Amino acid sequence: MAVLKIAKLGTPTLRQVAQVVPPDKIGQRSFQQFIDDMLETMEAAEGIGLAAPQVFQSEQVTVMECKGEEGFPLTILINPQIVGFSPVSAEGWEGCLSIDGLRGRVKRAVGVRVKFLDRDGKSHELDATGLYAVCIQHELDHLQGRVFLDRMSDMSTLTQLEEFEKYWRTEHAEVI
Repeated sequence: MAVLKIAKLGTPTLRQVAQVVPPDKIGQRSFQQFIDDMLETMEAAEGIGLAAPQVFQSEQVTVMECKGEEGFPLTILINPQIVGFSPVSAEGWEGCLSIDGLRGRVKRAVGVRVKFLDRDGKSHELDATGLYAVCIQHELDHLQGRVFLDRMSDMSTLTQLEEFEKYWRTEHAEVI
């Protein structure tokens, strides 16, 4: 496995709609290795989600995992599609591995239903709530060429990480 370089804001791949992964590609050794490399990269960067465009690959693949009591399990989504949103939304702090050192408040649905293929090419539907739902929405935005900055309605909440830690983080502030 290998830690891949993370694309930073301004990299064209981050602003492109990612290509659908052909189902016959999923079982290929090179694609499976890519998934493993994405997982290793996410872990090395101390992230909870990573989309293929963030590692210069314009394909519809995301990996995510958040360990701990309020976390969610290892999830690999190939060709994901949100098929339902909760009518309720909430605002929370977000950050991104491709946008170093910044946090901002983003309003997202508190629940989603997503349809996807797993790493074995099997079709699934998953209901997610809370941080899990936010992470899914954040990562699927990457597959559509969007970053969390595009979703911010109030840019006055944009803050650098050091100031976020000093002035805004609380014991109850969840950050994606």
